Amino acid sequence: MLGIIGAMEEEVNQLKEMMEHVSVETRASMRFFKGTLEGKPAVVVRSGIGKVNAGICTQILADVYQVKAVVNTGIAGSLQARIDIGDIVLSTDTLQHDVEAEAFGYPVGQIPRMETLAFRADERLISCAEECCQRVNPDIKTFKGRVLSGDQFIADGKKKEWLVKTFDGCCTEMEGAAVGQAAYLNHIPFLVVRAISDKADGSASVDYPEFEAKAISHTVALMKAMAGSLEL
Repeated sequence: MLGIIGAMEEEVNQLKEMMEHVSVETRASMRFFKGTLEGKPAVVVRSGIGKVNAGICTQILADVYQVKAVVNTGIAGSLQARIDIGDIVLSTDTLQHDVEAEAFGYPVGQIPRMETLAFRADERLISCAEECCQRVNPDIKTFKGRVLSGDQFIADGKKKEWLVKTFDGCCTEMEGAAVGQAAYLNHIPFLVVRAISDKADGSASVDYPEFEAKAISHTVALMKAMAGSLEL
């Protein structure tokens, strides 16, 4: 069974409407829609915004639904000029940029006493997503790279420069690395998929409302194609 997590209702509503044989359960104030998507077993859920919500949601998918893979879909701010609004980023790995324990000898971003700085996405999921995106979203570009997460909406040019210099990230958002951490601890393959809705700089307040709907339409098309293509 595939678990699909979106932070906002807008990111998962269309997927829920496409599902068949649906049953709904509420756990931790989150509504889990279990059924079939493109004929394959799936659970679609809105986690809510932020790392704690995303981590809790992923753990429920592991414990209650025994999912075989987790895909976190949503929108993000681009950190690189080559990645434009509307394009899609597939995570090679993801880390939490707002973790800082340098006083204990850890690099910025590494959670103390964790064995890894970043959580690596599953190669099979990456390959599937790349193929599906090229097929269903031929009008945009697809990139693979590091996704940065933190409990911050990045709308400052200096902060953006720091994120690029420190972590060489492709985009920044507020949930993916928490999904990655929970999936890593539970030994579940995962992937973070992000459509670019803004440039993570001073233009965010202008870009975000205008491009959010278009970005989500791309991720919905990709999630639908992946659900039908994956054999879990």
